[in-house]
Amino acid sequence: MTKEPLFGKTLPQLQEIINNLGLPRFTAIQIADWLYKKGICEIEEMSNLSKRIRTILSEKYSFGLQEPVNVQVSSDGTKKYLFKAGASGFIESAFIPENKRATLCLSSQVGCKMGCLFCMTGKQGFQANLTAGEILNQIRSLPEKEVVTNLVYMGMGEPMDNLEAVMQSLEILTADWGFAWSARKITVSTIGVVPAMRHFLKNSNCHLAVSLHTPFEKERQTLMPVSRKYSIKDIFTELKKHDFSRQRRVSFEYIVFNGFNDTPRHVKELARILNGLNCRINLIRFHPIPDTSLEGTNEERLLTFKEALNAKGIITTIRASRGQDIDAACGLLSTREMKTEIEIQELKNNEQNGKA
Repeated sequence: MTKEPLFGKTLPQLQEIINNLGLPRFTAIQIADWLYKKGICEIEEMSNLSKRIRTILSEKYSFGLQEPVNVQVSSDGTKKYLFKAGASGFIESAFIPENKRATLCLSSQVGCKMGCLFCMTGKQGFQANLTAGEILNQIRSLPEKEVVTNLVYMGMGEPMDNLEAVMQSLEILTADWGFAWSARKITVSTIGVVPAMRHFLKNSNCHLAVSLHTPFEKERQTLMPVSRKYSIKDIFTELKKHDFSRQRRVSFEYIVFNGFNDTPRHVKELARILNGLNCRINLIRFHPIPDTSLEGTNEERLLTFKEALNAKGIITTIRASRGQDIDAACGLLSTREMKTEIEIQELKNNEQNGKA
């Protein structure tokens, strides 16, 4: 029987477990302290719990951590970690060090069902949602966990399509009894799943990043099929209900395609729809993927587009491309090929063991 992991449980969930086991109520906060504040990996290491309590917990529960099974290192210092997820899935996370800042790009799903034309994860298809524990494991089991300064939910999957687990992970990250991260150090991305985005904005103080890529509805529908259900108008109607004038930010991710979304016409329409919204745009270079006719804009047009947006009063930056040589840059995360390689290797190992 597979034991249920404790890692990834909220304090109320731990309190319910403790109550069901007939253990003292204060035990829940002790367990949370061990799970999220101390560097242990086993229930047996929870030294301020009695031997009896540790035995009771171990009969039904595991600690719940998994080390990465592979790492690739880019020439620019970016690292891409591969983690197992569930019985047969895999996910990737990208660790991106830069000067005094170190960002970890987290995945929220095994694959993705959104089918955006510019994204390798979408070509992989959707396999499963990650649990809150599997999301947080990407941080907790990272060798560089102590130096991470910022978290972005921009890896594999659509975070707002796995809302419950994402919100649970954010609660654990920001709670005093959890990792006690500042919400200002965490950004959650979405392509615009409006009902889930609304829930996130009401129940979390973390930053929001919206994948926009064009201000025109028909163009966006060709890039992102979800736009047929959640329009640009719907997204902005919701965003303008919320206050982004203080510490909380909303930003827009904008992959720039040559001749498709980098014209003066696009600058004018972006200025119109963003009017009255305190925000910024992150321009992203397109990283080519197989079986797509999309083409990234050249550096000259990219800079011209950026300057035109800034001239309209829209704070606009160009995101540095990191980890492209190991397929860790924006839009390149996919475990389809890696999963096949690992399955082949495991098959070879089993055959060798059978002959031994």
